Amino acid sequence: MTVHYAIHEKILREELADVFASSGIKRPYEDLARMEKMIEQADLLVTARDNGKLIGIARALTDYCYCCYLSDLAVDKQYQHQGIGSQLISRVQKEIGEETALILLSAPSAMGYYPKAGFQKADNAFLIPRKK
Repeated sequence: MTVHYAIHEKILREELADVFASSGIKRPYEDLARMEKMIEQADLLVTARDNGKLIGIARALTDYCYCCYLSDLAVDKQYQHQGIGSQLISRVQKEIGEETALILLSAPSAMGYYPKAGFQKADNAFLIPRKK
């Protein structure tokens, strides 16, 4: 297996939906119009492919100078535990630079992963949850 990583690569909404569905991440992957909007409105997309198949994605919103919100980190379950998620995070960090904080909200099931990936737990976050 040779994983190819890319920055700002064009992806199809169906590909995004497939990687969300196969990763176990909770996203509205059946809503393809919403998938399209998630792609179009992202400031930074980092993709991982194996033989052309999208197997991982990091999707972020950022100003490239102060903060970056890593809104999605998803890797197909068949490819998890192989360092792909760590590579996606590393490539996001390289793109945003050292002046920019990387922030995310973790799913309860992934709370143990992020400290291993270099994130510090923050107790000063607030959230108004989405309704849909």
